[in-house]
Amino acid sequence: MNPLRTLQTTVPALLLAGGLLPVLAQPAPYDPLAAPSRKADDVRDVTIRDGSRNREIPLRIYLPETPSPAPVVLFSHGLGGSREGSAYLGRHWADRGYAAVFLQHPGSDEAVWKGQPRALRMTRMKRAASAENFLLRVQDVTAVLDEMERWNRAEGHPLRGRFDLRRVGVAGHSFGAVTAQALGGQSHPGPRGSYADPRIQAAVLMSPSAPRLGVAPEKAFGSVTIPWLLMTGTRDDSLIGGADAASRRKVFPALPPGGKYELVLSGAEHSAFADRALPGDREKRNPNHHRVVLALTTAFWDAYLSEDPAARAWLDGGGPPSLLEKDDLWQRK
Repeated sequence: MNPLRTLQTTVPALLLAGGLLPVLAQPAPYDPLAAPSRKADDVRDVTIRDGSRNREIPLRIYLPETPSPAPVVLFSHGLGGSREGSAYLGRHWADRGYAAVFLQHPGSDEAVWKGQPRALRMTRMKRAASAENFLLRVQDVTAVLDEMERWNRAEGHPLRGRFDLRRVGVAGHSFGAVTAQALGGQSHPGPRGSYADPRIQAAVLMSPSAPRLGVAPEKAFGSVTIPWLLMTGTRDDSLIGGADAASRRKVFPALPPGGKYELVLSGAEHSAFADRALPGDREKRNPNHHRVVLALTTAFWDAYLSEDPAARAWLDGGGPPSLLEKDDLWQRK
């Protein structure tokens, strides 16, 4: 009798009898919405000071449970927002193992409208949507990354070693998307040309904007080299700045192929990516929109920051269509 052959036939039979073989042979399928249970959220509110600009930048940091260095996702809020907005994203990304850093941009944050007479709010918001504030926002993100590098090295700092700054993504909504587009490789007119930060490896743009001032989208976006995920809606119109659903759709065709994705949610208004409705919204909010946003952004980070092949297969295969409703659009190149 061959002892090896006996072992080869006996062990599988025992595993099958005990019901163990299916468990061992079939790993759980990739699910970007799955999140481990946690005892409590680890959320830190801090403010950094950029001495070169004499500017303070409030942050809300959602940390994963593990103390080991985590990939970083930076989030830039829309006009009139704050670090407290879009918490549903921060919590889920942290549950999935990312350090989610939500910035607040003075000059274009909630202080623009909060406590102001209702008649003046729109005027103040329009004034805050300026080229000056755009540049301040871009510099804010760079300053935060610089500060996080210092935290990582600082002996005794409570956040020492918590950030894997070799794996950094940037995300933003509306004015925050404009900010993230610049940091993610969009070309701009003028002598500088680019505000890209080489530390950023992937970008998620919610309600992106096509270039203005007569710049062709192909010129603005044709040199983007990192993966981009664009998200918009068929009713994604803005009361400020003139961007509408049609103009937002001009970004994706202008991007070069390779790691580029676009989601268009049917019936989604500008606020669909935020926590709550905005004044002037006319559509009833669709709970599946947030579900899709969470799943696709998580799979995108997993694929391009964590380099998870299962996430990439899900993202490039049948994963996204399985979550979308009939009139939603998903495409990649």
